[in-house]
Amino acid sequence: MALLVTGAAGFIGSNFLLDWLAQSDERVINLDALTYAGNLDNLASLQNDARHCFVKGDIGDFDLLSRLLADHQPRAVVNFAAESHVDRSIHGPEAFIQTNIVGTFRLLEAVRAYWSHLVGEAKNSFRFLHVSTDEVYGSLAQGEAAFTETTRYEPNSPYSASKAASDHLVRAYHHTYGLPALTTNCSNNYGPYHFPEKLIPLVIHNALAGKPLPIYGDGQQVRDWLYVTDHCSAIRCVLEAGRVGETYNIGGWNEKPNLEVVHTLCAILDELKPRIDGQPYLAQITYVADRPGHDRRYAIDAGKIERELGWKPAETFESGIRKTVQWYLDNQSWVHNVTSGAYKKWVGQQYGT
Repeated sequence: MALLVTGAAGFIGSNFLLDWLAQSDERVINLDALTYAGNLDNLASLQNDARHCFVKGDIGDFDLLSRLLADHQPRAVVNFAAESHVDRSIHGPEAFIQTNIVGTFRLLEAVRAYWSHLVGEAKNSFRFLHVSTDEVYGSLAQGEAAFTETTRYEPNSPYSASKAASDHLVRAYHHTYGLPALTTNCSNNYGPYHFPEKLIPLVIHNALAGKPLPIYGDGQQVRDWLYVTDHCSAIRCVLEAGRVGETYNIGGWNEKPNLEVVHTLCAILDELKPRIDGQPYLAQITYVADRPGHDRRYAIDAGKIERELGWKPAETFESGIRKTVQWYLDNQSWVHNVTSGAYKKWVGQQYGT
């Protein structure tokens, strides 16, 4: 028995893989292209673990996918592989089209060919799980009901549009070809191994480095925050018991404005790692021009997955964010390794810092 997990050297994928192998002896084939956010340091603890087979490659490589499927005969494929940062999609949308749309298409084609030749229980029990985002639903007004699985898609960035297209492809392959597919749409994740271009790890990194903490616009953009290990447990539930062809929204029930998140991070850092000069980290906050088309609010209604599968998050925002800050404080060598070279150049371009 084995799983094929794509993008398992990235933030969520690596957390899923570590979580999976902490609870199971089932082999995992990890296919990752190791782009800027893919990092085998995330999986250093598995370096000599025979259950983990790493293959460097792209989900757009149909021939490679076909060989991996034939050689390892996985009982399921979990697709994390994606370009996932809105800001980068604004500056360079083509990579998002290639990975999130073309790549998902080729992965689906390879999986469909593999699945069509399975027989008996192997065919009946096979699953393809596609991991997506709440950003496909667009933006909510204050007071508007949270996203459900039937909310109309209204993506507003090249990133969310490319993920919406991939979701539609997965749906089409289930309805047209019968592929036993499942889709999950999650809210904003945070936690260990998060590449520091996203809000929470960026703020922690910049705060400790004495750099400005950039806040887009007025900082009142609202997101629902989901601790990454809660997301991993939800994916396990969907993979094991989700109804084929269904979509499940995964959220943390934690709506917070970005500015409140930054204030919380500063307060925790003031406690755990005070500035040498005694000043609060809040003093480093700086406001920058809002990004184009910035969605105002996301909110996930995760009621369906709780009703059907009994899943709900174990972490509150308060417990999860404290664990996250402590992890970054304890793993500064990891941070140093991923925040050099091209990353520094990109941050300067994006935020003017």
